[in-house]
Amino acid sequence: MATLSQWVSGARLRTLPIVIAPVVIGTAAALGEAETVHWFRFVLALLVGLLLQVGVNYSNDYSDGIRGTDDERVGPLRLTGSKLTAPKNVRNAAFGCFGLAAICGLVLVVLSSAWPLLLVGVAAIFAAWGYTGGKNPYGYRGLGDIYVFIFFGLVATLGTTYTQINQLTFTSLWGAIGTGLIGCALLMANNVRDIPTDKEVGKITLAVRLGEHNARLSYVLMLALAILLPLLATGNFPWMWLILITFIPAVAPSLLMLREQKLSNLVLVLKQTGIVNMVYALLFALAIVIEVFA
Repeated sequence: MATLSQWVSGARLRTLPIVIAPVVIGTAAALGEAETVHWFRFVLALLVGLLLQVGVNYSNDYSDGIRGTDDERVGPLRLTGSKLTAPKNVRNAAFGCFGLAAICGLVLVVLSSAWPLLLVGVAAIFAAWGYTGGKNPYGYRGLGDIYVFIFFGLVATLGTTYTQINQLTFTSLWGAIGTGLIGCALLMANNVRDIPTDKEVGKITLAVRLGEHNARLSYVLMLALAILLPLLATGNFPWMWLILITFIPAVAPSLLMLREQKLSNLVLVLKQTGIVNMVYALLFALAIVIEVFA
């Protein structure tokens, strides 16, 4: 029977910045338009994102585990692959997170009257399960990066903005694309580490398709593009140049991705990329806060 600490480890908390950042960015973009924030809606959006991400992590743990994909993996603890608990327990934990996310999302939609997001929320849950679950998981065909970009970039950021002010903005769009790219970079780092074992089990991720050298380069390019993109919003928010400071924490993981030959050591890049994403989101928000309240 898995312990509480093992369940927490299996939730892969280092991946959570991928959902915190877009909610912060989306809320900041709304603040730039309305000069006010609905804090309870912010908390609900954050809960939806966190629950979906933990649910995805447990879902991947379950689906990869029963397929044998995780039998020889390095990196974070796998509950199913390590046989620490019955696979059905991990599956039920994933479904439980998805259910709680649906409840929080429904409350958020009702409070904000953002009714179109009901269908988006349903799609997000099905996409979360279909990433590695089901008979034809799209994560095994190199489409996982598209899922991350759409749902943890565009949907999470623009959806947050919409629940705040019932409209979308170009500022939110630039931030959505940027944080989506950083999320894809995090996934790329994870998949580069797993290229040898993924090849063996037929899991053809984008990293496998690109090859190790090109996949490593793509990580650096995605971070660079993400950091430069919000400069398009400097017309409305001159302080957006602050986002360039994100290059500082981005140096270490970029060099590690380019130079480290031992794939197991790339686990550190996941934590560092999460830090990059949070710094990016906070600087994005700070640029807007300065403009609104200065």
